[in-house]
Amino acid sequence: MHCASSPRGGDEEAAAHLIAAARQAGVRHLVYISIVGVDRVPFGYYRSKLAVEKLVEDSGLGWTVLRATQFHDLLVQVFAAVAKSPVMPLPAGVADQPVEVSEVADRLVELALGAPAGRVPDMAGPEVRPLGSLARAYLKATGRRRAVVGVPLAGRAYRAFRAGGHLAPEHAVGKGTFEEYLAVRFGR
Repeated sequence: MHCASSPRGGDEEAAAHLIAAARQAGVRHLVYISIVGVDRVPFGYYRSKLAVEKLVEDSGLGWTVLRATQFHDLLVQVFAAVAKSPVMPLPAGVADQPVEVSEVADRLVELALGAPAGRVPDMAGPEVRPLGSLARAYLKATGRRRAVVGVPLAGRAYRAFRAGGHLAPEHAVGKGTFEEYLAVRFGR
């Protein structure tokens, strides 16, 4: 199972090493976790994830790729960073569909224990929500008060995010909501 990744780069090289080691060890099934929208959103990190998907597909090994929407904790990291100032600037018009990481982990285990399946259906959280709504839930859970401001951005990646290229409402199979995650994480 290949779950290692870094937005700072190096994923393709690391995946090539892993694939070579898997071949040498006689591994017959490689499972890779990717991100919903890597083929629709022209964002650098997403391009790298898509390239690794291609390496896995072309590896000669049996393979399975699961794309998931963003995990709850990524949103918390982003919101914590932008909540340091009195105003929380967020990309205007962008929604997200966070999914519980433990649910994705359970699905990965299920896939790893099965036969190679190629690209399986995406896995997404139960709700598509505007970033501002998710940010306000974060602020409430952490007891902070900040103005949430939507900032229009430029560029193809922003347009693709605004168009929902990273969402999968037709695969909203996750059960845990962002508020449930926040309640456990922050005890509120």
